[in-house]
Amino acid sequence: MSRFPSHRCLASWAGLRPGNHEGAGKRLSGRTRNGNRAVREVLVEAVLAAARARNTYLSVLYHRLAARRGGKRAVVAVAHAILMIAYHLPADGGVYVDLGPNYFDHRVRDKVQTRLTRRLEALGFEVTVTERAAAVS
Repeated sequence: MSRFPSHRCLASWAGLRPGNHEGAGKRLSGRTRNGNRAVREVLVEAVLAAARARNTYLSVLYHRLAARRGGKRAVVAVAHAILMIAYHLPADGGVYVDLGPNYFDHRVRDKVQTRLTRRLEALGFEVTVTERAAAVS
């Protein structure tokens, strides 16, 4: 990875850097560039395998993005995430630690609680929220 001065250069070389095309206050097509085809194809296959896995950070990331933005955009975004993991692994000792399927829920715990409370109230339930003695972190 020392060939690339930064993770951004690696993503650009692989053709997985997020596109950005804006003009006159309008967001236009943000296509990614044509990078290294072989690396991109391998990463797309890895994303499709990761999306089928259960209870992993990458699977949850794919499904969250696919629900909002569509499957193909989610594939490119998760492929970019895998590439960034591969770039930073040697610096961290070469051990990958999965963040887990609940990473996003724990990151914005208050928002998840508010959203689920409102959803239950909309279904006609009366909700009171109390925190357990041994909170899960």
